[in-house]
Amino acid sequence: MSRPRTRPRVLVAGTGFGRAYLAAFERADFGFELAGILASGSARSRACAAHYGVPLWHTVEEVPDDVDLACVVVGGVMNGGPGPELSRALLRRGVPVLQEHPLHPDELVACLRAATESGAVFRLNTHYPHVEPVRRFITAARALVARQRPLFLDVTCAFQVLYTVFDVLGQALGSIRPHGIDGVLPAAEGAPYRSLTGRFAGVPMSFRLQNELVPSDPDNYSHLFHRITLGTDGGHLTLVNTHGPVQWSTRPHMPGDMKDLVRFGDSAAPHLKVASVEHLGPAGGAPYDEVLGELWPQATARAIAATWDDVRAGADSRGHVQYHVGLAKLGMRVAEACGPVRLHHPKAPPELLAAADLWEGPA
Repeated sequence: MSRPRTRPRVLVAGTGFGRAYLAAFERADFGFELAGILASGSARSRACAAHYGVPLWHTVEEVPDDVDLACVVVGGVMNGGPGPELSRALLRRGVPVLQEHPLHPDELVACLRAATESGAVFRLNTHYPHVEPVRRFITAARALVARQRPLFLDVTCAFQVLYTVFDVLGQALGSIRPHGIDGVLPAAEGAPYRSLTGRFAGVPMSFRLQNELVPSDPDNYSHLFHRITLGTDGGHLTLVNTHGPVQWSTRPHMPGDMKDLVRFGDSAAPHLKVASVEHLGPAGGAPYDEVLGELWPQATARAIAATWDDVRAGADSRGHVQYHVGLAKLGMRVAEACGPVRLHHPKAPPELLAAADLWEGPA
């Protein structure tokens, strides 16, 4: 007699970035079961299936009917992958799908159509809003804009994560419209960044995109992934880097009683005792072994759990897809405005430095 199932069974398609999804199943607090891996059958895919002790399927037709949720971690037309086709095939079978970004707007609409016809839930995952320091920034930003009107955004990101930065902003501000691009600033010859001005959720925005790529190693050579500053009358909130830290900088404001004092330090204004910069959470960013081994699997676990909550609630996919279509179109307009990606051919890997290489004093 078969034992009753206690945990939802999840399929993971793809073992590139899919390994960050697979690692979620090693977490003790994760209430899902890995049903199997759908992949082309490379040595890496076979090794992943052996490591997790699950079947390796090569086609959607091989996937059994007892799969409750599919994570399709395979790209679409933007990076030459069949991800949307896999998602649509699974959705047509009634399997809810969590699809990793990015997708073209037409691919999003096609997935929505398949989800609507079958009554299955479709969700797109941009990953980074689930990463702990970014979540902390989003939570603090929501509290900030509930108290004070946002005055400006200063955003820097890499070409590889262009799509995702707009989802972070949308979640932080609670809206994406009105948005648009006002203009692109001239760039020096060989400069890695293109700068433009515009608006997001009606907030004036300065935006810098590292508009270059190393064809032989496209996942590397970003100077950083995301850096975001949101400013208000009271100060500004900064996500210094994708993996932390998050900082609050109170606005420099000299009190009225200072103009008559002999010594600046004799002012009685209480706000002068507030630290000029404070950290929300750890003061440093996570080391990259922690990013890969802890923060990213934790993030994919959160994305899977959130999708399953929507599945249980019978949530509609239309609003979710419309939101991401808007973000995808904005990302495409930014990329078009910045011009062709500069192909970079470094002669050697970068020399990666630590703070101790630059500073002998206390950290």
